Amino acid sequence: MDIYSRKSKLKFVLIIIAFCIAVATLWYTNVIAGKIAAEEKKEVQLWAEAISNKARLVKFTNQLFERLAQDERRKVKTWADATKLAISVEDNESLTFVTNILTENKNIPIIQTDDRKRIKNYKNVDFEGIEDSSFLQGKLFTEFSNYPPIQVFYINNVDYIYYQDSRLFTELRVVLNDLIESFISEVINSASVPVLLTDSVGNMISMANLDTANCNSHEDVLSLFSSFRNESDKVEVDLGEGNKKIVYYQNSELLSQLKYYPFILIAIVGIFLFVSYLAFSGARKAEQNQVWVGMAKETAHQLGTPISSLAAWLEYIKETDASDKIEANILVELEKDVNRLSLVADRFSKIGSKPDLQNHSLHEVLTDAINYISHRASDKVKFKLDLKDEEGIFRINRQLFDWVIENILKNALDAMEGEGKIKVSAERQGDKAIIDITDNGKGIPKSKFDLIFQPGYSTKQRGWGLGLSLCKRIIENYHSGKIFVKSSTAGKGSTFRIIIPD
Repeated sequence: MDIYSRKSKLKFVLIIIAFCIAVATLWYTNVIAGKIAAEEKKEVQLWAEAISNKARLVKFTNQLFERLAQDERRKVKTWADATKLAISVEDNESLTFVTNILTENKNIPIIQTDDRKRIKNYKNVDFEGIEDSSFLQGKLFTEFSNYPPIQVFYINNVDYIYYQDSRLFTELRVVLNDLIESFISEVINSASVPVLLTDSVGNMISMANLDTANCNSHEDVLSLFSSFRNESDKVEVDLGEGNKKIVYYQNSELLSQLKYYPFILIAIVGIFLFVSYLAFSGARKAEQNQVWVGMAKETAHQLGTPISSLAAWLEYIKETDASDKIEANILVELEKDVNRLSLVADRFSKIGSKPDLQNHSLHEVLTDAINYISHRASDKVKFKLDLKDEEGIFRINRQLFDWVIENILKNALDAMEGEGKIKVSAERQGDKAIIDITDNGKGIPKSKFDLIFQPGYSTKQRGWGLGLSLCKRIIENYHSGKIFVKSSTAGKGSTFRIIIPD
């Protein structure tokens, strides 16, 4: 009993240790996940700030180009005024000043036409690819139509000055646009988590790391964005002047996997330990079975020789004059006991062997077992047999099945301490026989229902703990049945149930 008590305590300690390890693993993983989540939130905030800086850069760039465009228009107007003045100026000094103004323009493409768009003058214009350069028309007119022309009134005529962005202006715009696009691409790709940038009313502006591979239509994309917003955390970005943007973000795939990692790890380790336990437990039970079988056969072998000798001496006494000096009933009882010893040895020899099942009457088997035990019990113990199907025939091994019934009846006698009632009831349910053996003894604690069938467990001071374990082996391994404690109440008794197939 001490062995199984220590075993139970050891199991409890191991369960507590395993629970502590699992809790520590989950706690440490959550700490790491929390740190990663905080770092990812910082990255999202940096991403949002970069978006804000990008917006300010775009705004500044637009303002810069607007000022440059205004400045170039003023230059064109100055050039137009100088052209008008060049016609009317008379003194050489003024004419030199006007000429300098006209010749200093080396960047802004300018075309001067009359009211019929006939080209009268031009500056910094490349006519390559233009078939007719005498009129402002076709492709040339389209290129110079980005800005409204400046009218020049002199004498009774009106001329028009058309112009484009200067070469420097155009080159600068291309370079800055490339820089802005490169900046936008770098900002978006630098986001390590799925992010979505929208304006204050929810219109999408930019996104990164969103899986749109399964989106086959515009509606699918909108549905994806809607679900993403509903399932995500958000950070507001203030771009100034009441312009606010919202960044929605989710945990990275790495962080999501990390949150499930401890559960997967614990599950894998748990499955491994469970399978290992089953394997070792199966191996241990196989070793125990070999030990029990070997012990049973050795016991049968050791008992065989003295029993044979006793039987021989008993026959010798019967055939000699010594039998006249011994009362006949004594010889009968001696013969019964020798036969009983032979039966016990035979039972032990059958442990581990292939069971030989034959048809037997359940009524006969139970009646013989009760009669045998009742003759060896106190007169204060009352036996009752209740058979609802007296003609029931079942395939059993008579010697081993008798052993099981007798063992349970002996345990019932020990539990009642010489006084009480034992009831044996049996009935057929379908293709099975249900046998209940009930006593009104001390009872069995519910926590011991399974333990009492373990080898070596006994509540008796000099008990070996073999009886019920062998009963379980005989019923379950040899007869493909079941044996268990159906019910038990402290101080009121217990009921053992045996189920065997037809």
